[in-house]
Amino acid sequence: MLITHDTRCALDTVVDLVNTAPEDDAAPDGLADVTALADFVRSHKMSDVGVLSEFDLSAVRRIRGRFAQIFAAPDSRTAAQLINELVAAAGTTPRLTDHDGYDWHVHYFAPGASVADHLAADCGMALAFFVVAGEQERLRRCEAPDCRRAFVDLSRNRSRRYCDSRTCGNRLHVAAYRARRKEATG
Repeated sequence: MLITHDTRCALDTVVDLVNTAPEDDAAPDGLADVTALADFVRSHKMSDVGVLSEFDLSAVRRIRGRFAQIFAAPDSRTAAQLINELVAAAGTTPRLTDHDGYDWHVHYFAPGASVADHLAADCGMALAFFVVAGEQERLRRCEAPDCRRAFVDLSRNRSRRYCDSRTCGNRLHVAAYRARRKEATG
């Protein structure tokens, strides 16, 4: 599956957005305030975003929840329905652009769109490409028991199980190794 630069950026953005949600009531929200949203926008180099407000923060949190539903969708039909609703509500307006030193690429949000519509349109279309390619199962949640972070499995054989092999994956492998050693000596 060919993934263009702008699609990859949108995928990274949607994964990071979904992962800002608190995993439980005790965890902090990664988008706690407008300043955190502004930092998110800046770190993802989102273009054409104006002054952010509490309204934008609330709208982005709602969009974040919709994206989380897509990652949890049990099948491609459900994912497609969720994506269609999300993208349609954003008023998708595809247009070619070549800003900030990037070659020609497509933006799906309308000029002057809110940050929530920007995210819904561009990130929704990036996820739509996966459904169209029959690759919806690549939109995953970490299989570590104490982690449910979202990620996109871009491995060749669709075998990635953890959001980060250096943390979640390694931690589980070490625990399994220690359990085997304990059983062998025990």
